[in-house]
Amino acid sequence: MTEFLQQLLNGLSLGAIYALIALGYTMVYGVLRFINFAHSDVFMIGAFAGYYLGQRVPAGTLAGGLAVMAGAMVICAVLGMAIERLAYRPLRGAPTLNVLITAIGVSLFLQYTGQLIFGATPRTFPQLFPAARLSIGPLSVSSNQLLVIAVALVLMIALQLIVFRTRIGTAMRAVSLNPNAARLVGVNNDVVISFTFGLGSALAAAGGILYAMNYPSIDPLMGVMPGLKAFVAAILGGIGNIPGAALGGLLLGTVETFVGGSAFSTYKDAIAFAILILILLLRPAGLLGRFVAEKV
Repeated sequence: MTEFLQQLLNGLSLGAIYALIALGYTMVYGVLRFINFAHSDVFMIGAFAGYYLGQRVPAGTLAGGLAVMAGAMVICAVLGMAIERLAYRPLRGAPTLNVLITAIGVSLFLQYTGQLIFGATPRTFPQLFPAARLSIGPLSVSSNQLLVIAVALVLMIALQLIVFRTRIGTAMRAVSLNPNAARLVGVNNDVVISFTFGLGSALAAAGGILYAMNYPSIDPLMGVMPGLKAFVAAILGGIGNIPGAALGGLLLGTVETFVGGSAFSTYKDAIAFAILILILLLRPAGLLGRFVAEKV
């Protein structure tokens, strides 16, 4: 029983990181109906922003760690809005394939620019927050794991409040439902889309720092596999559905952790893509998604 609870905690910690990345995918898809494959590399930039900012604050303090995370989120929010403005906005209304190829190109550009600037050698991520081992009954818990779950929960609640309790959130939902009608009633679609990219990129930055805290080796290609798994999580929960992305991330992280601790540990990475195939075959709309009839 103790081992089960330990694995469950590890899975929720990993799943919370996947959920933060998946939220960026699902928000952009919900507004623009395309997958921003460069999102996983914004996650990487967030980790490197935390690496450099972490060298300028007192190590291992809660205030310093939160300041680094906030700084990295701001940097990645600006980067996300710049990507939307320079790469995607000129293609708005273009065929979906053009936008998809551009997204892959932006992803490769960020990866190899990262290698040029940061170098290809992995770097050890600094200890941003106080680290300790806590005993909760029979469980031995890392303070970093609890921090990951707590921060991810706070950010997901904050996102829900922004989307459903603010004017910009109402505008986001209006653009998602019908961009032309939203424009007719006075919504500035460009501002809403730019805000969506910035918000999703900020969440990716937080995910990058939380991931680097628990797997403290970062490099310019570190976003590839977590990004793919977060994309699967978004599909699992229902792409375009914010609670679905969070649920999909938690489920995927938990399943992956249990598989990693079993006799089938060599298939740990493959399980995400097996789940993707099953979801596409059995429930293409995802667990919380719904089918929408499209006019032709």
